[in-house]
Amino acid sequence: MAPIPTSSTQKVSPALVRVLILLGLSVFINYIDRANLSVAAPLVRNELGLSASQLGVLLSAFFWTYACTQLLAGWLVDRLEVKWVFAIGSFVWSAATAFTGMLHAFTALLAIQVVLGIGESVAYPAYAKIFASHFVESQRGLANSVVGAGQALGPALGILFGGALVARFGWRPFFIGLGLISLLWLLPWFRWMPRTASHGVLHMKQGPALSEIVRQRSSWGTWIGHFCSNYFLYFLLTWLPFYLVSERHFSVGGMAKVGGSTFLMAALSTLICGRLSDRWISAGASATRVRKTFMGVGMICNGLFLAGCAVAPQNVLVVLLLLAGASFGLVSSNMCAISQTLAGPYAAGRWMGRRTSLPTCREQSRPHSRAFWLSEPDIFIGLF
Repeated sequence: MAPIPTSSTQKVSPALVRVLILLGLSVFINYIDRANLSVAAPLVRNELGLSASQLGVLLSAFFWTYACTQLLAGWLVDRLEVKWVFAIGSFVWSAATAFTGMLHAFTALLAIQVVLGIGESVAYPAYAKIFASHFVESQRGLANSVVGAGQALGPALGILFGGALVARFGWRPFFIGLGLISLLWLLPWFRWMPRTASHGVLHMKQGPALSEIVRQRSSWGTWIGHFCSNYFLYFLLTWLPFYLVSERHFSVGGMAKVGGSTFLMAALSTLICGRLSDRWISAGASATRVRKTFMGVGMICNGLFLAGCAVAPQNVLVVLLLLAGASFGLVSSNMCAISQTLAGPYAAGRWMGRRTSLPTCREQSRPHSRAFWLSEPDIFIGLF
């Protein structure tokens, strides 16, 4: 299939809508897979006799390879066809989820979490590549909000229904069933996802090198911003279910309702904020101003509401968690759009894999060559 043409209008074509639905579904599956171990953590700990430190290692093992292999994943989606790289990653993480339910030792569970991290590392570099290649600036708030909504709905439904399923059937059938069902996503992906033209060795040579990127303070701003937003997200994703049960003495069912509702609020807010940011840009505001405003306000609110949860009584805790989820929607709908705009289609995978970017490129249609970046000093109007 030929690549989907990029339109200058705000309306997303039917072909892009299908791709966007699949990407939203993929991150939904991705984040259920990330959250399911934290949901099952109390049962896994009791069954295997794990200490608190072992449980902490198990819950964090995913991120060891997830963080490290994003560099390789970003390089691969720029060098090879993103459709196939993403498909392989999806197969690996789905199979790893299914195998988790068959294991009975701490070491084996640790190893499979490492494999899960390798598989899921391709997701966000691939999203960046696809959005930078097929979506214009005024569509990327919506596109990223669909991914952000899937990112929140995965833990929401994973905690809400996963908690109930784990409580009724046990954690092993939940992992096995989820992994096998996730493999079905590959069928429409192979059918609907078209070829992405902007890949290959020639395109790898266009755009700035890593040494050029790291010298810009805007790159460090995006690194720090992404780190802070991920700290908030994964703190809730990894430890919220266990915290609610062990420290706040919620039942498993109560934990599922509160934790699931927090991420549902994030999903709803993400969709609304993504659309609002696109409308603001279409009305004439600069993309830099819009993205910075949403990111800044959202991250300040994240920190304030989460800090309040530590000292609030139980009924106020629930309200603050819901507000924290809603404020995260401002961040998740705009954060990745920054890198996609700044990197362009030829370098989006590598830059997202490194969580780096250069500041505002004035037009999507401008060439993303090294000569262009170095001859246009006024584009280095940073995110600070």
